[in-house]
Amino acid sequence: MKIKKILISQPAPTNGSPYTELISKYKLNIDFVPFFKVEALQAKEFRLQKVNILEYSAVVFTSRTSIDAFFKICEELRIAVPETMKYFCVSEAIALYLQKYIVYRKRKIFFGSGTNASIIETIGSKHKTEHFLICVADSCKADINKFFVKAKLKHTSAVFVKTVHSNITNIDISAYDMLVFYSPSDIKSLQENFPEFKQNDIQFATFGPATLKALKTAKLTSTVVAPTPEAPSIAKALSNFFEQK
Repeated sequence: MKIKKILISQPAPTNGSPYTELISKYKLNIDFVPFFKVEALQAKEFRLQKVNILEYSAVVFTSRTSIDAFFKICEELRIAVPETMKYFCVSEAIALYLQKYIVYRKRKIFFGSGTNASIIETIGSKHKTEHFLICVADSCKADINKFFVKAKLKHTSAVFVKTVHSNITNIDISAYDMLVFYSPSDIKSLQENFPEFKQNDIQFATFGPATLKALKTAKLTSTVVAPTPEAPSIAKALSNFFEQK
């Protein structure tokens, strides 16, 4: 089957796109439609978890969205975060985003190299006595928690960000030759919007092992998989795929 029309479950890029060359080279028609969005919990939703933010001496962030949600909830609950609070972020870019809310001081802001495991390395023995509050999204609560469990660190995971599936029922999914998914939430959104969906001749491209696993659980199959040593991104994986056609 010749692939000409592709749907990517992401917002349309604003500053250049790794797919531009693919569109030109292979005469593709690519549409960008986000299958879900993430947003901060409301204060009343957060309260249901019975988490007292002031009981913790350190907060862990894996995204800018979780930072926004943390400080939004603190404001709504009228919580004054103490100056002694320490912040651990998965990457430097996320750590720098903290400047939106607090004065950036290296003695209380720490960051890893981009992975959940790197946060544990950053904590090391120096900060192992802290009581950690891990700010997570409802779709990936267990992903980082297991690293803290293994390291035997005192911690609690609390959901600050929720996943909201987009209403995409107006889209003719069957008109596409390939669907590109980046998250397990994309598959859940597909099932929610199109409960009678059948794969038939539609091909899938997936990014990340969790997304691939979710696709298999839904009894769907992926033709293009990333990341791999040969294809660190979906764009590269698709390029390799079309070159072999």
